[in-house]
Amino acid sequence: MTFNDVDIAYMRRALDLARGQLGQVWPNPSVGCVLVRDGQVIAEGVTGVGGRPHGEQVALGLAGSAARDTTAYINLEPCAHVGETPSCARLLVDAGVARVVYATFDPDQRVSGRGAEMLREAGVEVESGLLQMDAEDLNEGFFRRVRQFRPMVTMKLATSRDGKIARGEGDDPWITGPDARMKGHELRANHDAILVGVGTVIADDPSLTCRLPGQEGRSPVRVILDNNLRTPLDSQLVRTAKKTPTWIVVGIEDETVLELGARPFLAEGVKIINMKAYGNLDLALRLLGDQGITRLLVEGGAEIYKSFLEGGFVDHMAWFQAPIDIGARGLDVSAILAADSQGTPQGFKRISSSKIGEDMLVNFTRTR
Repeated sequence: MTFNDVDIAYMRRALDLARGQLGQVWPNPSVGCVLVRDGQVIAEGVTGVGGRPHGEQVALGLAGSAARDTTAYINLEPCAHVGETPSCARLLVDAGVARVVYATFDPDQRVSGRGAEMLREAGVEVESGLLQMDAEDLNEGFFRRVRQFRPMVTMKLATSRDGKIARGEGDDPWITGPDARMKGHELRANHDAILVGVGTVIADDPSLTCRLPGQEGRSPVRVILDNNLRTPLDSQLVRTAKKTPTWIVVGIEDETVLELGARPFLAEGVKIINMKAYGNLDLALRLLGDQGITRLLVEGGAEIYKSFLEGGFVDHMAWFQAPIDIGARGLDVSAILAADSQGTPQGFKRISSSKIGEDMLVNFTRTR
């Protein structure tokens, strides 16, 4: 199927709209829709916070009767199933849209070709495959949750030049500079959830929120892996759980022990998710997928990094590297990363690098 430069430009716009909502729409995919007629954009829409309304519904609502005879550019096949609202495919048909161009099919079995079929049966011209890889990369978390029953995982770490991830007691806790830390907050903003181990909570008492000016509302769900429920009740994560969702994943088989231990956390607004299996990371990820999480950012500490890497659960890595040496007082993670002479961790390939203030950010993606 042949597409022209105009088609490509409008699909890129749909992708940009969808990209801007990542981290806000789980458990649904992020979908942008651009309605065009005679070279003019009639309306645009993108999936709303919490996954509703869908991007097509937003664009059609803004366009009203002007949607008739337009071309709709959408980064994902329009849904075919009826939920709280009619299907997007039906809405497009009823609005009189003449042509639909979508980037990639929806892997959800309730859709998966049915949306396109519904459109064609109604006489709508349908074309697909435009910027397909870009669209699949954008909604990778949604695709992984549907196909592998777990979220996409991005591991974010910051190390010194000599490969350390922590300073000694009494030192400045920050390895990277303020620009790199702001970039880290951008990562938080476009992920559904952020995960740390209980050791990090006890040692650092982090808040794990997004603190970008004007984007404080984009803080992800905070997830703590804490098999034995050792999280301090006076930690920032627990004290602020009613404002920013906090989930603790535990592995306690005895229901009575769990009930007694969970009570004070539940009173603070914390959600307890029980694996009933000590240390089963695969199960923990599946449980997060069951809760609707599609994009998970892992921020440490060292044992968590090791477990995720050894289990093969890291899909992407954002590695911030600071031009400082910490020395013997720092915690060495070189063995965990197993990087080659070029600084590429085993099983990954480097996809980009950029200077962020005085630091470097190197992005990797898994090769196997």
